[in-house]
Amino acid sequence: MRIIRDVEVAKETLLKRLSAESVELPVHVKRRIIETFGQELTADEVVRRIIQNVRANGDAALIEYAEILDGAELKQVEVPGEEIAAAKKEVDEHLLVSLKIAADNIRNFHQRQRDTLPIGRTELGEGVGQILAPLERVGVYAPGGTASYPSTVLMTAIPARAAGVDEIILATPPKKDGRIPPLTLAAAEIAGVDRVFAIGGAPAIAGLAFGTESVPRVDKICGPGNIFVMLAKKQVFGAVDIDGLQGPTETIVLADDSANPVSCAADLLAQAEHDELSSAIMITTSASLAEKVASEVERQLSELERNGIARRSLDERGGIVVVGSVDEAIDIVNAYAPEHLCLLGQDAQSVTDRIRHAGGIFIGESSPEVLGDYVAGPSHVMPTGGTARFSSPVNVLDFLKVTSLVSLDEKSFQALGSHATAIARAEGLTAHAKAIELRKRQ
Repeated sequence: MRIIRDVEVAKETLLKRLSAESVELPVHVKRRIIETFGQELTADEVVRRIIQNVRANGDAALIEYAEILDGAELKQVEVPGEEIAAAKKEVDEHLLVSLKIAADNIRNFHQRQRDTLPIGRTELGEGVGQILAPLERVGVYAPGGTASYPSTVLMTAIPARAAGVDEIILATPPKKDGRIPPLTLAAAEIAGVDRVFAIGGAPAIAGLAFGTESVPRVDKICGPGNIFVMLAKKQVFGAVDIDGLQGPTETIVLADDSANPVSCAADLLAQAEHDELSSAIMITTSASLAEKVASEVERQLSELERNGIARRSLDERGGIVVVGSVDEAIDIVNAYAPEHLCLLGQDAQSVTDRIRHAGGIFIGESSPEVLGDYVAGPSHVMPTGGTARFSSPVNVLDFLKVTSLVSLDEKSFQALGSHATAIARAEGLTAHAKAIELRKRQ
């Protein structure tokens, strides 16, 4: 694992943010694009073609892409209810217990968050107020591909259910046999998902956004995915709402010389194994720790089932940056705004209050990011690509909307009318002004 001792070099290489559109696709992905579409296309162009096809051809396009992209032959895109209900029988009982414990923690966290919010009608002054209400229908996306993610089902559907969403639709890619893994279906049932569709990638996002013969159009799409999913969400935004543009996962481990190199390496590899486009970065004030962690990463890599993916991720986008002080490290973290920030070392708690931009902060040896991925409670769907500077992890607020209320009495109308008229005439909107003036003459 590379070690960079010059911070300026790190900022121009390892820590430099690239737009999703400019990310270089792996060679095998480029080859697949040519095989599928007959020509070289950017990821953005691929997504645009897929969305157009799904809008024009509905279920037929979804079934076609399931075969092309997932190697699955589907007769229908919706998973039958009886298959969802039976899925638990195919899942190990101990694993089901773990899923239920995770679900309880996620539910409790988000229900407590909801309980702090003024759901319903609230008066906020004389004649003005708001209605805070849940969305009607939400689509949640759980990735598939090289792994299945029942945890993502829990982390998206449960906050939506806690918010009071009427209907929750799950989209997730099928395996080659056309089925959704029983573990994912079991998670859907535990999370309170209403309907499940065996569709993945950009086609799934298009189907949720615009609807097909089988897939109902949703009001908002939530959940992470690969670069094609992220770009699809970006392109459909406006037709529907989205939770954010979650790209490949990323983490920064911030550690001092007291940190355990075994834990540091393990936390880096836990992110690197997701995807070869993942970013696993360590920042430390200790050159000695950097050397130990680099060695430990190599040792642990040999023990991983997904070591090929993890190694490519670390080779291309991972590394260790040695800095001169904790202050410098904190400045780098806030500038980078990572999805995950793991604080390891004796000053972890004191550093926390100085972090302004991060999706989630995992404090100390007993709070590894992996616990946040599965069972701690807050959703693991977090902002990536630097968007933690202005956006948040998925939470109850994602599934609520505000309607403003204006119900002024005659006295307030008389007091405010002339001011509204003055502003309207200054903007050249005379019909606006007359809507006040005509009422005053009656």
